[in-house]
Amino acid sequence: MCGIVAYIGQKEAYPILISGLQRLEYRGYDSAGIALLNGDLNIYKCAGKVSDLEAFAKEKNKKGNIGIGHTRWATHGVPNDINAHPHTTEAGDLTIIHNGIIENYGPLKKELSERGHKFQSETDTEVLANLIEHIYSQENVDLEEAVRIALNEVVGAYAIVVMAKSTPNKLIAARKGSPLVIGVGDNEFFLASDATPIVEHTKNVVYLNDEEIAVVDINGGLNIKTIQDKVKTPYIHELELKLEMLEKGGYDHFMLKEINEQPNSIKDSLRGRLNAQEGLVGLGGIKDYHKRLVNADRIIMIACGTSWHACLVAEYLFEDLARVPVEVEYASEFRYRNPIISEKDVVIAVSQSGETADTLAAIELAKSKGATVLGVCNVVGSSIARSTHAGSYTHAGPEIGVASTKAFTAQVTVLTLMALSIAQEKGVLPKSEFQKILRELDLIPEKVKEALKCDEQSQEIATTFQDATNFLYLGRGYNFPVALEGALKLKEISYIHAEGYPAAEMKHGPIALIDEHMPVVVLATNRSAYDKIISNIQEVKARGGRIIAIVSKGDKIIRDIAEFTIEIPETEEPLTPLLSTIPLQLLAYHIAVMRGCNVDQPRNLAKSVTVE
Repeated sequence: MCGIVAYIGQKEAYPILISGLQRLEYRGYDSAGIALLNGDLNIYKCAGKVSDLEAFAKEKNKKGNIGIGHTRWATHGVPNDINAHPHTTEAGDLTIIHNGIIENYGPLKKELSERGHKFQSETDTEVLANLIEHIYSQENVDLEEAVRIALNEVVGAYAIVVMAKSTPNKLIAARKGSPLVIGVGDNEFFLASDATPIVEHTKNVVYLNDEEIAVVDINGGLNIKTIQDKVKTPYIHELELKLEMLEKGGYDHFMLKEINEQPNSIKDSLRGRLNAQEGLVGLGGIKDYHKRLVNADRIIMIACGTSWHACLVAEYLFEDLARVPVEVEYASEFRYRNPIISEKDVVIAVSQSGETADTLAAIELAKSKGATVLGVCNVVGSSIARSTHAGSYTHAGPEIGVASTKAFTAQVTVLTLMALSIAQEKGVLPKSEFQKILRELDLIPEKVKEALKCDEQSQEIATTFQDATNFLYLGRGYNFPVALEGALKLKEISYIHAEGYPAAEMKHGPIALIDEHMPVVVLATNRSAYDKIISNIQEVKARGGRIIAIVSKGDKIIRDIAEFTIEIPETEEPLTPLLSTIPLQLLAYHIAVMRGCNVDQPRNLAKSVTVE
């Protein structure tokens, strides 16, 4: 959600900024802009895509070896040229880019207006820029100190980069609740919301922590202090990210590439954690807290969106295999409902980006109540990875498509390993069953590869239903969360209304919607409730609904009932979500493509939701 990129060094800044903004497009945005400093301050910005910005700036003066760039996802003010970032002050000396929300911008704006400041945009960001400049001009302090004082008056979340004509050799950056990474090169620095714009220039990065301010100058200096004025020593990390991971690799869309990467991403999530031959499973990242996990009175899982669906799958896994009670919470609701949390509880926070604002706030609440908090996320060095007591990375690799695919299956994989490790320690799962599940889990990457062969069939089904206005997804047990996830995928990228339901709940309302125009996707791989699923299918068919059934390989009964069937490999029931989700991802993808939708950057959505 929103993207920041900035450069200071000896090179021309503009190509680096534009390339960086293109790398950040996956985060979701509706306008873009850059500011370049070369004696004069040149700002170019417009509503629309980065390509629109490139066209707008084509004949403009783009000289300068210091500059800042931004992709904005609208919060305060509609997406237009004026509200796009960067924002400059009335005096024209200072310009700023900002991710996040300044919650007290209203009172600050009123106070600044009374002091004679005038505003051009509707944004909270312009208010922050003028507050910094007001302090800078009135308090007789340097710009770094003005930023520090201003941030002590701000309530909300921010990642900012400040550039000024009066200090042409430095950039000032700060963060609270929104990520900011500094790439360290040879007498040059790259600043960005994440590492994707940085990796092609340097492998060395510094992750800013909350309430830290960084000052970088053109002569190679980097200094960090807190907004409380405490000096900090920068710690340089080496990026594991590879440039080729950020390319489409011959696929038409990142989403299709990431769907097809799942055999490898699941394998990477299992690597070093599963030894099926010896019957061993373990997650090194949580080994110091494993006893607390095993002895927990209750496990609370907090997440948003697709990650919440992964947690719902995990609820079945933990209670079924490890016999530990689990509650799954939307992070956004958890933090506001005064939840009962004790020191005996373990909270597991799940997020692809590791930057989800509601999940981070829920983590802080759980920690304040004394709970042990573990994280499951995909991005190394992310805020959730650093704010939890311990955790496990999913190792899915960068996910550029806004609609999550491989991150979901990687999360389910890691949570499956976690449930099995608890079951192993507690001895609640018969050894033969435990070893059978481990052997099957080891085979899942190959079975996902086989499941991906339904791509052509999914495309044919998409041709039939591309003009549908509603879809219903039904599942039981482990497949109920998959039904929710399948419906979400279709909503996100094709803009078709879709609902996921437990199959047994269909009769309690949704059955009223079923007619000859309603496609119904039924996940029918459950051995434990197979007959009941057949009954559900018959109920849909009797009302004219058009049935798309996901079945286990070799199923003949449902094939004769459903209008369309897609087969997936047979596996142990707790592992079915890792396979049954594949055709749903492909179906959503092909329908969206046929409808002419922007698959990788769906409207109004952002990859990393860093504001409430």
